[in-house]
Amino acid sequence: MAKDKGRTKKDKANDKAGTSANGRMSKADYLAAMEPLELQLNNLVRWLQHTGRRLAVVFEGRDTAGKGGAIAAIADTLNPRQCHVVALAKPSEREQTQWYFQRYVPYLPAAGEITLFDRSWYNRAGVESVMGYCSAAQTQAFLQQAPLFERLLADDGLLLLKYWLTVDQAEQEQRFAERLQDPLKRWKLSPIDLKARDRYAAYGQARDAMLKATHSDHAPWTLVDFNDQRRGRLALIRHLLAHVPDTQVAAAPLDLPPLASPPLIERLPRGFKAV
Repeated sequence: MAKDKGRTKKDKANDKAGTSANGRMSKADYLAAMEPLELQLNNLVRWLQHTGRRLAVVFEGRDTAGKGGAIAAIADTLNPRQCHVVALAKPSEREQTQWYFQRYVPYLPAAGEITLFDRSWYNRAGVESVMGYCSAAQTQAFLQQAPLFERLLADDGLLLLKYWLTVDQAEQEQRFAERLQDPLKRWKLSPIDLKARDRYAAYGQARDAMLKATHSDHAPWTLVDFNDQRRGRLALIRHLLAHVPDTQVAAAPLDLPPLASPPLIERLPRGFKAV
């Protein structure tokens, strides 16, 4: 987990404050704790643009762990031209014949950008391995190659952060049920998710093998407790901010002089009406 670097007394108090009846952080306290972090995230992307550095963040974890919500919490207030979310579908027939890492390389960030991977090349160590979509030999080859691939990224100056979001099975089952009942979340539930329910232990074993083989000094894993998703998001974002270089870059001054004439009313072409 993150060290206390960069965390204020208010940050630590927010960890304990706002507990609701079910023991979860209240929405009001979560939003209050997120507000200063959003400003720091904007400072981060300004620093990336100023220095030309590149940042890639990998989000992995079990189904329903909260990867999408964590990514949205980071990306929502950032410039979409700088912050890119990547969530690839299953590989095409052509992609299946390529070098495994090849389909991910085009999505790596360029200078001044941050890429958030909603699942990543670690699909091979997780869902593909557990669900039988790749062979044991392919999984083993991946576990040997991934640290080398990430070493090349680090040597080229890419900042790489990798997060595994943890969730207990009872909490996972509750979230599955919520997705099934909520028509706005139903799209998150797939037949593969239902098949994976009985393989909780197998996913844990695959995760342990992945961590052992791919945790390194140049690309370490950070595990974050997401049984309470709001607290999990805050912990992850604080860790991210604490593990990049100093991002204090002053915003370029902008002036907003008064208009030279009274404001105009938008005149629509004949035959058009605004709804």
